[in-house]
Amino acid sequence: MKLALQALGSAVFGTLFFVVLLCGPAGTIHYWQAWVFIAVFMLATMGPSMYLAIKHPDALARRMHGGPSAETRPVQKFVMWAIFASVAATGVVSALDWRFGWSHVPTAVVILGNVVVAVSLVAAQVVVIQNNFAGASITVEAGQPVISTGLYGIVRHPMYICALIMMVATPPALGSYWGLAPVLVSVPVLMARIFDEEKMLHAELPGYDAYALKVRYRLLPYVW
Repeated sequence: MKLALQALGSAVFGTLFFVVLLCGPAGTIHYWQAWVFIAVFMLATMGPSMYLAIKHPDALARRMHGGPSAETRPVQKFVMWAIFASVAATGVVSALDWRFGWSHVPTAVVILGNVVVAVSLVAAQVVVIQNNFAGASITVEAGQPVISTGLYGIVRHPMYICALIMMVATPPALGSYWGLAPVLVSVPVLMARIFDEEKMLHAELPGYDAYALKVRYRLLPYVW
């Protein structure tokens, strides 16, 4: 129950964060794309979070323990601050784009963007169900196994590809194309996180070397 309440509190904070982040630069609360995005984001995260709170509380606890302060590796602390900055910049630029009409995004594209955001967020929760050790911070715990089935049988970091897809879909969902610029900047930051994480996994997680030989691609099949 306590974990479920913490997840609910996190959702309330997240809602307020997005309202300020988006409606502030937009200069109005009458920014319907922002409200639809916020609703989609919260519904797509809260439902699975409540499921995890009941069925896999340890996994949910790992997902909620994140951010720069939760990281033990200096590279990861920097990466997390950079990712937070990218998320904020994406929201601000998207809202300013909508406010000043720098680009025109058809309603159909806005709807498609929200559908992709929802699917990617739910897929990220599926990753957590398939790998209960998939926390928000980079650690290797005692007894942690190598997961090679499900989405982990396709790429080595399915959580990150879900996050990347969600990030790309967010600006169109907010009625902006210019919001994609900060997302492009975040790609090398995400790659740096993966390189550093894999360095640790090869060194500390038994069986990861063999897994990396079996599943060749880190993020995108047949690409990288």
